[in-house]
Amino acid sequence: MSNVTVRIPTPLRAFVSGQKDVPIIAPTAGEAIRALCELHPTLRRHLYGPDDTLRNFVSVFVNEDDIRNREREATPLRDGDIVSIVPAIAGGSGGSGSPPPPSPPSPPKEESLPPDELRRYSRHLLLPEVGLSGQRKLRRAKVLIVGTGGLGAPAALYLAAAGVGTIGLVDFDTVDASNLQRQLLYSTADVGRPKLAAARDRLTGLNPGVKLVLHEQRLDSTNALGIVRQYDVVLDGTDNFPTRYLVNDACVLTGVPNVYGSIYRFEGQASVFDARRGPCYRCLYSEPPPPDLVPSCAEAGVLGVLPGVVGVLQATEAIKLILGIGEPLIGRLLLYDALALRFRELKLRKNPECVLCSPHATQKELIDYPAFCGVPAPGAAVEPGVPEILPAELKAALATDDPPLLVDVREPEELAISHIEGALPIPEGEIPDHVDELTGARAIVLFCRSGSRSADATRMLLDLGFSNVRSLKGGINAWAHDVDPSIVVY
Repeated sequence: MSNVTVRIPTPLRAFVSGQKDVPIIAPTAGEAIRALCELHPTLRRHLYGPDDTLRNFVSVFVNEDDIRNREREATPLRDGDIVSIVPAIAGGSGGSGSPPPPSPPSPPKEESLPPDELRRYSRHLLLPEVGLSGQRKLRRAKVLIVGTGGLGAPAALYLAAAGVGTIGLVDFDTVDASNLQRQLLYSTADVGRPKLAAARDRLTGLNPGVKLVLHEQRLDSTNALGIVRQYDVVLDGTDNFPTRYLVNDACVLTGVPNVYGSIYRFEGQASVFDARRGPCYRCLYSEPPPPDLVPSCAEAGVLGVLPGVVGVLQATEAIKLILGIGEPLIGRLLLYDALALRFRELKLRKNPECVLCSPHATQKELIDYPAFCGVPAPGAAVEPGVPEILPAELKAALATDDPPLLVDVREPEELAISHIEGALPIPEGEIPDHVDELTGARAIVLFCRSGSRSADATRMLLDLGFSNVRSLKGGINAWAHDVDPSIVVY
């Protein structure tokens, strides 16, 4: 038996009383995780599937090594070991690195940069690792940024400032006031504008010498390969698992490096997935978590500066790949904890059984990613079996002599932003502990921010035997839009 520490990531700390590190005595990694679940039973369903095996979207490391590259759950432990649980979260070479990807061929003869570019990039030119030849590489390079939100916004600014010649931007959203807390690519005057139009103006103002290619469309299986193969490097700034797997798979199939980043509350991840020289995203997470287990930043919140840090790390990796310098994050997963201001690095290895990038790969083309991730396709109806009520219908029901019980399943912090008078606050995760308070109600309507969590809570009550239970379609944001515009939309 060994005395070890199990390190808990932010998404799972709510199930271990908010602890970051949990001391455990166990002989193996598997026994340590099972002992942890015995201490905190509500954690089990997040780590183990119905067959009582570790879920594929949960990776476990002992110190810096993935246990799948050792003896898996039988990996022995020693006193002082750190056992890290790393779940999926919806973020060139030097002396010891691998050879860089081939750069675009140089023109037969190229003169020095124009005087205005010599001045603009003078700090780059002073670096022996960059110099004139490196700046020309940046000018010839083409980088695709998928998503111009929290991660894509800072990355785009720094890539444009660095002189990357062609920057492709994929987005179809408009600027919302809630974006401005972290997406510094936009200003208050841009609220309501298409993001790509606002980004074009900002980036052109920063560096008019950069060519911007705007892909104002949803990236999907019908267009991803055609778009990705036009670029030398892809930067993944997505905020959902279907698009993240789509970007990974398109990059593997086209041979384009994928600079990965993800964020959650106060923590971030970064890596470079290049299947020609190391693992791909599927080697780390062969399948995504169920949609109800990983809340989005819109539901969980995010520290405004966090995506700036991770997005700049992604821009750094993209520039290193273009220049062929340094050690890229290939085969390494960088974890950033903003509250502790601490970086940790974990080793990644290629999965010899990866369905996409291994010698035995069975997936040769793009697939249906919403279906793969268990989420409705864009524009599809909410999952059947979850009864809903429209905001206008709820307004009428509340005005009757026998109104339904209104239950707000959001987190306490969200109540300070907006609320509906008379609603009973019970966070989604605490619903099972408050069943007695709901039993006597003739009818119940649950709501959250946008309808996702309340749909899960409705399903939970239906499974517990409740009958007249409905979820407010669109959540409190829809209520604000359709019924009460004085309520803040977030």
